[in-house]
Formats: sequence, C-alpha cells, structure tokens
Amino acid sequence: METALRPCSLVPARLPTTPFEKPILHLPFNSIPTSIFRPIRQCTARSRVFTAVSSTVSTEPINPVEPEIESHGEEEKFNWLLQWYPVMPVCDLDKRIPHAKKVIGLDVVVWWDRNENAWKVFDDMCPHRLAPLSEGRIDQWGRLQCVYHGWCFNGSGDCKFIPQAPPDGPPFNTFKKACVSIYPTTVQNDIVWFWPNTDPRYEDIITKKQPPYIPELDDPSYAKVMGNRDIPYGYEILIENLMDPAHISYAHYGIMRVPNQEKR
Repeated sequence: METALRPCSLVPARLPTTPFEKPILHLPFNSIPTSIFRPIRQCTARSRVFTAVSSTVSTEPINPVEPEIESHGEEEKFNWLLQWYPVMPVCDLDKRIPHAKKVIGLDVVVWWDRNENAWKVFDDMCPHRLAPLSEGRIDQWGRLQCVYHGWCFNGSGDCKFIPQAPPDGPPFNTFKKACVSIYPTTVQNDIVWFWPNTDPRYEDIITKKQPPYIPELDDPSYAKVMGNRDIPYGYEILIENLMDPAHISYAHYGIMRVPNQEKR
C-alpha cells in the first residue's frame, strides 16, 4: 500500500487574542517589591530558546481598527488588543532594573528611560537571539542592554549599539530588524498602563483614548494601598473566586477574621 506524502508548511506563532487561552509558561521574575504583598515565588531562571534570528512578533490584528472613537454596535466584537491595560503600580517598580511581566498572554518588559524621564513597555524579546530583555540591565547611558550579547536600545526601541559590530562596518544597528517592538505607555493613578498593539498608527493613541480613570485613587482624602502580585491563572478565575464569599471561612481558616458560626 502506497502512502501519499503531503508537503507541510510551518505554522506561524500566534498571539492569544482572548484571556481564556492558557499561557504556555508562567515565569515570575526577580524584583525589589515595595508593596504589602509577598511574592509567591522568586525565580531567577527563565527558559527561552535562543536558536533563531527573528523579527519581533507583531501584535497588529488581522483587520485593524482605526485608532478613533469606536462605536459600540450590537454586532461589534470586542478587540482585546485595542484597549489599555494596567501593567504594574509605580510603587513596585525599581528604576535601576528592567521588570518582566505577562499581560493578556504577552511577555513584556517594563523599564525606566531616564533620558526621556518616562516608563517604557517593550516586547520582552531581543530581536537578535530572542533573549528576554528583562534579564538584562540599564547601562551607564540609560539604555536597555540585552543580557546575551549586549545590544543596547533607547526608549524608542532603536538599537543604538552592537558591541560586536566593527565601527567602520555596515550600520547594522540602524536596520529595522534590529529594533524592539515598543508599546504605547502612560502613567495614570500611579499605575503604568500599556496599549498592546505595536502598529505605528497607535503611537499617539493616548490623545484619542485614555485608560479608565479612578478619581478616588488621586484624591488625598481617600486611603489607598497599591500592590502587585503574580498569580498563575487568568482574571476570570480570580473574579469567580472574589465573587464567592462562601469559601472564606474554610479556604482562609485561621487567616481572615470571620463571624463566629453557631453550632448546628
């Protein structure tokens, strides 16, 4: 019996477009927390495969929506990549080091650009060998430096220095494929927010659409506690848990104060 062989093609990597897809790998990062929450686990190792030269993954949707005020019709579908998302509270960020974070399935790195005096959110992947930029450092010139080969990037995602490139050779650092994808970023309510779409059309999206504003967080007459904690599941599981007060007396026995129950 003859077997027909059918040629196959490589299926490109696909970014999750809904919060219901389970992340492939959840890896916490080292940081210097300043909030009241204790991190679940501290881990210095992050597994990545550095075997291919690849351009940065694009988060541009197949049918992009123009960055204008959206009309919410009955048949309009919610686009997860055309919204603002909180990344981390500023109180949990150290300006001396880059920070890794996973938001809606996207691995991002948050770092302080002292040259522009602003927080930046990049794709957590060096375009050279795909090393996580969050494992790198901030160099003496205030640039984000990759931990693998020392490539340096400014706040616009441009590669400004390749240590291995000869000074009199081709300007490899100016090539488009040497740039890092940068996400629109802003700070509101003492929280760093980012727009998870790298299309250049959304560079000034903050002028057309702002993150949700909570006035009480900026009102000194209110008390607030800011914090950040990594949990290995999606928001839908957390919301279900928070909306279930019946579990508190048992799942948090001896930890949380609950009214005494009468014997039955």
